[in-house]
Amino acid sequence: MSSRLGAPRIVFDPRDSGYHTFRIPAIVARGGVLYAFCEGRRHGPGDAGEIDVVLRRSYDGGESWGELTVPSSVPATTCGNPTPVVDPGSGDLVLVTVQNGADADESTLARGTDVSRTARGASGAGPAPGAEAGRRVYVQRSRDGVAFTPTTEITEQVKPADWAWYATGPCHAIALTHGRYAGRIVVPANHSRIPPPGADPARYNGGHCILSDDGGHTWRLGFVDDNDGPEINANETAVAALPDGRLYFTARNHRGTGPARVHAWSTDGGEHLAAPYTGIGEITAPGIQGSVLAVGDRLLATTPVHPEIRRELTVFGSDDAGASWRPELVLHAGMAGYSDLVALPDGRVGALYESGATSSFAVLRFATFDPGS
Repeated sequence: MSSRLGAPRIVFDPRDSGYHTFRIPAIVARGGVLYAFCEGRRHGPGDAGEIDVVLRRSYDGGESWGELTVPSSVPATTCGNPTPVVDPGSGDLVLVTVQNGADADESTLARGTDVSRTARGASGAGPAPGAEAGRRVYVQRSRDGVAFTPTTEITEQVKPADWAWYATGPCHAIALTHGRYAGRIVVPANHSRIPPPGADPARYNGGHCILSDDGGHTWRLGFVDDNDGPEINANETAVAALPDGRLYFTARNHRGTGPARVHAWSTDGGEHLAAPYTGIGEITAPGIQGSVLAVGDRLLATTPVHPEIRRELTVFGSDDAGASWRPELVLHAGMAGYSDLVALPDGRVGALYESGATSSFAVLRFATFDPGS
């Protein structure tokens, strides 16, 4: 890969924005337009609290970015984990997100406060404030990339009753463009099962995906991978479509004893995994989300590589469908966190990523690079 890296542009900066922190990037391209999503955290940097899903658009390949807009916002609610995709049938931009009450943190939700999954806000449009509403799943769409429909809840379609925590992505989803499952939307996701009393809920994480074969109007579960052993504990998930029709899934190994990242393949469009997740020995990471992107017959992946600190965001490449990986380019040598990759119309690849001088998520930047061959 060429070491030539375009000058990064700051896309989300909390200064004078009305938000305390921007985190959790996701990006897609539709035609010549880039859509950069993230969480706008209103009152603090943490994962809990009042959080909106926000968006900025670029019409010039990421050189400049338009005004911030807010596709998803509910009072007293965490709206997050934006997972966008372009539906190839309609051309619509489809956005899958999750919500929970602003005063419910992940550790509370992971203990199974959402057993009944029946709590609603007074209007029925979102979760009631508080942990009792649990973690819920929503979808909305946009024809013009500017105005989005109201959120439609799909929790009952994609979240079994014995699941507690739930998260889509965080990163882009994919739509399959060839083969038997052409047109299918595949959203990578993760969950936790309600743990036994006194058990550590972090040991009950698992990976899964959700599928739509009608352009994002109805949904169902695809594969579900639960691993109760100490080595693999799949968490935040990303997906790419391989030229041979298989899907490649990679996930954060959250507090597992094996390698920091894990992977698996599907031969049936995400319905099942060909084998359970296994560790990726060539990639070190500090315990963090990562992105994956198919470019031609190659795969690219991003993650910080310091084993203990979120820094040195690196692009890895694979020429064998993800079976092995090698580092190819350092995107950001300093503090850096979550990231997402997008293919650009001119053949370059773009990366939207968290970074900062003393914090791994002070701002969100966008940089482009040559994907190599």
